[in-house]
Amino acid sequence: MLDGERLSMCRTDTHRMSAEDVAERIRSMEIRGAAEIARRAALALREEAEAYEGNDLEGLRSHLERAKELLLASRPTAISLWNGVQYVFKDTSKATTAEEYRSKVRENAEHFVKRSQSALRTIGRLGANRVREGDRVLTHCNSKAAIAVMAEAWAQGKRFEVYATESRPWRQGLLTANDLARLGIPVTMIVDSAVRYVMKDMDLVLVGADTIASNGALINKIGTAQVALAAHEARVSFTVCAETFKFSPRTIYGELVKIEERDPTEVVKEGEVPPQVKVFNPVFDATPPEYIDSIVTEIGVIPPYAAYQVIIKELGQEFIFHEE
Repeated sequence: MLDGERLSMCRTDTHRMSAEDVAERIRSMEIRGAAEIARRAALALREEAEAYEGNDLEGLRSHLERAKELLLASRPTAISLWNGVQYVFKDTSKATTAEEYRSKVRENAEHFVKRSQSALRTIGRLGANRVREGDRVLTHCNSKAAIAVMAEAWAQGKRFEVYATESRPWRQGLLTANDLARLGIPVTMIVDSAVRYVMKDMDLVLVGADTIASNGALINKIGTAQVALAAHEARVSFTVCAETFKFSPRTIYGELVKIEERDPTEVVKEGEVPPQVKVFNPVFDATPPEYIDSIVTEIGVIPPYAAYQVIIKELGQEFIFHEE
């Protein structure tokens, strides 16, 4: 069994913070990772509902609506955050009293967190079947879902080694290397630009997901598309590990996934280059579905082109046609 605490998972009885606190920590990257920010946002909404004083139903609705908008604005490109927040408000329109509304928000938030944790364990179990004895596995950035797969495969007695990219500019690869090392898995860190050089010696690529579009395209940490391209060239299996709440219902009705761009000082410090030098710092890139061999989810291992069916079945019309 995968140790959730060891992989820094969020639990329902911890992290009692306001929506404002959580939003600020998401913006500052203190809280990071698609699944983690969704869980923290859900729990923040629970806290806001419980902290609201009074029995005015409309007042509680307005209070939570403001908290919702604050959280969504903290990372507008994260579909996991959007899906998690929408889930918290599921069926709340049927409430006739403030206490009934509060109770539904609490129930939904805690169910979302428990479901997301259960999804991670299932992904680990299913994805471990993709890892073989003696494999060399390459991973990019810091995906808890991908780590769950490797952790479960290792726990099953399979012995393999992992190559982890540095993942600049935030160097999340250090987190991955530390997580794997604590599990006893042999890991080698490489700079991002060494991916194509080592790919010919790899047997499998495991990455996570920030967003999966309805056509099966993957939006993930910048550099993922280059990893996929190198894997495709070398005929190395490229597998994505993702919970279903990372699938984007918005893409079904034509909305494009926006690529977030962050502060240039994350790449170069002030004074390192003259003012006329521009710095472009996109957080994510898009990997076409034709470069993806499979997506491991909590409902099974699917081809990328099955993303549309997953969105319809798992998220449904309530999410797809949600009115802002």
